[in-house]
Amino acid sequence: MKNSVLLGAFLCFIAAVSWGAMFPVAHSAFEYIDPFYFTIFRYGAVTIILVVLLLWREGVQAFRFEGKGLKLWFFGTMAFTVYNLFIFWGQDLLGEPGIMAASIMESLMPMISIVIAWIIFRQSPYRFTLLCVLVAFIGALLVITKGDIKAFFSATEDIIPTLLILLAVIGWVIYTMGGSQFKGWSTLRYSTITCLLGTVTAIIITIGTTLFGYTAVPTVEEVKTVTPHLLFMIIFPGLIALLGWNFGVSILSSLNGLLFINFVPVTTLSISIFQGTQVTIYDVLGTILIIASLLSNNIFLRIRQKKAVNEKMETKIA
Repeated sequence: MKNSVLLGAFLCFIAAVSWGAMFPVAHSAFEYIDPFYFTIFRYGAVTIILVVLLLWREGVQAFRFEGKGLKLWFFGTMAFTVYNLFIFWGQDLLGEPGIMAASIMESLMPMISIVIAWIIFRQSPYRFTLLCVLVAFIGALLVITKGDIKAFFSATEDIIPTLLILLAVIGWVIYTMGGSQFKGWSTLRYSTITCLLGTVTAIIITIGTTLFGYTAVPTVEEVKTVTPHLLFMIIFPGLIALLGWNFGVSILSSLNGLLFINFVPVTTLSISIFQGTQVTIYDVLGTILIIASLLSNNIFLRIRQKKAVNEKMETKIA
């Protein structure tokens, strides 16, 4: 049991650190290749690996949609088209500040899931949780606007990329929530089929943007230059993070797993400082606020959960 918990913690940690590292790595790659092509090369490779793994582990029958083809395509599109294309598209449009902006938005996923559950599924959160959500969004606002909110909202060239990143993160949250609709399916099966369908959609969109002249097909030399970046993105934020996170959370529970999201902005901030990227006091302060809100909400939910268990036991005894 102890070894399983350690494995789950290790997998969640590696996934979170990988997600935090992918934004500085992607920023370096975007100097040579368009984010659209970078994304489809990355997840095209991940898809092939996942297909081979699923075929080996579960056989051809695992690729049957079982009447859920439309749902699989929708959730796959949310994750592997909306999330993967938009988050790097928005980051690239923002330039260097987009590194921290994308990372901070990523770390807001737990809070965004609370808001979505509240609005769509009418699952009212605790007041303290709402306070934590507010603090987290204030932290994100500090990082994205660099403390100058008025200037940010008057500059449309910053608002549109930020909205793209926000839409991307919402897409991944929806994908994560969609996993509960496929009970009885293995993590590998759900990940593989949604990745396959979503990546095909991303490829079609990239072909369309190329035909309209928005994206440029990279040269062989450009692809060779970003090969180290692609290898890292395929292995760690792609394959290991996708499967490792889902498997790790299944061992630890979502409540424990969410704690590791804190490593996303911390990793990005650390790498940015190491690379000499300009980091402002607002980046540091915003990151601290988000981490504090995530930790506080997690501790609060643990206390509520423990209290509920104790009350249930007392009721049974009575």
